[in-house]
Amino acid sequence: MKTLILIRHAKSSWEHDVIDHERPLNDRGYRDAKLVSNHISTKNLTPDLVLVSDATRTRLTADAFIEAFPISMDKVQYNYDLYDFSGYNLTKVIKNCPNDINQLMVFGHNHAITAFVNTYGSKYIDNVPTCGVVVIDFDIQYWENLKQGITREVIFPKHLKS
Repeated sequence: MKTLILIRHAKSSWEHDVIDHERPLNDRGYRDAKLVSNHISTKNLTPDLVLVSDATRTRLTADAFIEAFPISMDKVQYNYDLYDFSGYNLTKVIKNCPNDINQLMVFGHNHAITAFVNTYGSKYIDNVPTCGVVVIDFDIQYWENLKQGITREVIFPKHLKS
């Protein structure tokens, strides 16, 4: 059994004159990352490995989750291939994950995240919003044999706000 915890980066800021790869989070992004990470850290998940797109907004989102769990930095890897919007590289990175990793946490971007959860999850999601989390369980022994799994959790910031 393998578990994938997919997280779309939190809301980014367009107020800075930087290239897309270097856009930081805005205030709502920081608040949502803290809110969602604190909530999901209570879900009895223990990632063996955390893969993070090396874009600034995904790194900053991941920081909140790393602190909330907490996750040791030796389990965290930054990967330019996850700066992916189509989903091709996202799927490739997951399929190439070492097989001794049973719980994998991945921080990435849309459209890749939504396309992945609708291809490999059991629940259709129109759009995974910023800082949205989708947890999918797979009945596989090897990541390279990725096939449709069961969507266990769907947590969006709006679910946690009253």
